[in-house]
Amino acid sequence: MSNAISSTRRVLIIGGGSAGISVAARLAKANAQANITVTILDPSETHDYQPLWTLVGAGVLSKEAARRREADLIPRGVEWVREAATGFEPDAKTVVTSSGKRLPYDILVVAAGLQLDWGKVKGLAGNIGRNGICSNYAFETVSTTWDALRNFKGGDAVFTHPATPIKCGGAPQKIMYLADDAFRRQGVRGQSRIHFYSGEASIFKVEKYATQLRAVIARKEIEPPHFKHNLVEVRADAREAVFEDLDTKKEVVQRFDLLHVTPPMSSPDFLKKSPLAAATGWVEVDKFTCRHVRYPDIFALGDCSNLPTSKTGAAIRKQAPVVATNVLDVLAGREPSAKYDGYTSCPLVTGYGSLILAEFDYDLKPAESFPFDQSKERWSMYALKRWLLPQLYWHGMLKGRA
Repeated sequence: MSNAISSTRRVLIIGGGSAGISVAARLAKANAQANITVTILDPSETHDYQPLWTLVGAGVLSKEAARRREADLIPRGVEWVREAATGFEPDAKTVVTSSGKRLPYDILVVAAGLQLDWGKVKGLAGNIGRNGICSNYAFETVSTTWDALRNFKGGDAVFTHPATPIKCGGAPQKIMYLADDAFRRQGVRGQSRIHFYSGEASIFKVEKYATQLRAVIARKEIEPPHFKHNLVEVRADAREAVFEDLDTKKEVVQRFDLLHVTPPMSSPDFLKKSPLAAATGWVEVDKFTCRHVRYPDIFALGDCSNLPTSKTGAAIRKQAPVVATNVLDVLAGREPSAKYDGYTSCPLVTGYGSLILAEFDYDLKPAESFPFDQSKERWSMYALKRWLLPQLYWHGMLKGRA
């Protein structure tokens, strides 16, 4: 990263979330040598550490504890344009903003996250917080989960996982395990049935961790999971969840007293319709360098990219230094030198005070950080998630230090 660049070059980053700020912080540190300007384009006034929302939904802490002001997180020396991106003109090397401005760039980094498609489940929109329907997946809805859990008096508690890529793929089942613990504490577990309906084909893609999760489900006496079942409709007043069996295409109706919904998710609409998108709607990049496959001056990382790994903050923590290094390489006239191996992590909370720390790569092989079997449930790994990882996030990752 030490090669100087003869004239000032412009790096534009779309998105001020985990990925955008992490890359911006690293590039800002290199500015003295690289002679670049770094701009973040994002309209958000607040920034959430979303991995804590599972614990917020389980009543462990408030949602405000996971929120910071965006202005306090923009790295020193980085310009912040408080608008949204609405379009791309890659041949002209410009991005169109919500006010109609055209921002030029020499290198573009797309870190725009994803969108929650509540409207793709019939009857869901407007009913979160009613009749036991809740969701951890947005700041505005996460409090409804603890309300539903603590007021649950027994019956059928249903937890869903959609048939789309989602951020934090383990979260739909984490809240289920915590709900089991909560119901036991409240003395209502004996008159409760817990159901898991997932659009996925299995409980987890890495068999080492899947084996242990199946044991957790058995120990907690959760009903046998329904895989390849996708939520398509919520009948709020009738308290019925309607699923499509993805194999038979038949309708399956499940009654509920509590329904935790993980909504379908997709690439933001402005990206889907852009020339940057693959057929899937995600930004199309090389899976090792994070460089766009058609536009060599564009990179993407995080949830909006088509990198074939789980969409987690831990994945971004490994992608950000790769992108920062490769951006500087390209600006200096070199080929990208850093490689991303698909590392991701999913801290699978299995109860109040227990956690399985899944870490793996593109090949779905465990890539564990600690000298013990991380597939075992441990209090120490729960403590890591609850207390240490948030500090690493706010003071390390977003500062370009970790």
